[in-house]
Amino acid sequence: MRNLLVSSLILASVSSPVFAATTDALNYNVVSIQADASREVSNDQIQAVLYIEKSNKQPAELANQINMQMNQALALAKKYPQVKVKTGAQSTYPIYDTDNKKLKEWRGRAELQIQSHDFKAASQLISELQQNFQTDSIGFSVSDEQRSKIENELMMEASKNFQQRAQLMSQSWHKNGYNLINLNINTNNNYRPVMMSSLRTAKFAEASPMAQDMNAGESKISVSANGTIQLK
Repeated sequence: MRNLLVSSLILASVSSPVFAATTDALNYNVVSIQADASREVSNDQIQAVLYIEKSNKQPAELANQINMQMNQALALAKKYPQVKVKTGAQSTYPIYDTDNKKLKEWRGRAELQIQSHDFKAASQLISELQQNFQTDSIGFSVSDEQRSKIENELMMEASKNFQQRAQLMSQSWHKNGYNLINLNINTNNNYRPVMMSSLRTAKFAEASPMAQDMNAGESKISVSANGTIQLK
């Protein structure tokens, strides 16, 4: 959340009588106003997390197996330069028998994180990776670049809405106008992304899954302007 503070009231070092007079002057005809602006924006970015999980009695062999498949996945991802791929969380932990006394095996897990503006390319890459990886989650959101652009437009709209309400308040109270005391502009992003999750089972291991059509959905971006005016 970004916060922009605009104030028309500047307090400088003044003598007590002047300060008291200024304070008294703001104790009447003071009104608080809020105005909002919002827009539904198409999600233009996909994020996905895929993972591989394996078990082995020897931790060194387990690490080699996971490293080999992670390296293969990263090499495969180079076919899709429009898709950003990076390694995520990795962990190795012991598995004990039912009595929790004897070490049974070691289990390892490693993640790949995918991000792209190209839904088709990302879907194709995910489809290929699913031959060896399982899908933990797929989600969509508005990219930082698009969100910043929309927020700037909504800040202007919210500011104009604030001024219109302030002017309307002045007219309704039969005043000549108003002075702006302070104004806060806040952005608030209420994302409603499409979320999907999938776990591959052993019966699909030999077949390459079909690339999935993506429905990115929309997110709501909102900006509010709230502040205080003094009617003249």
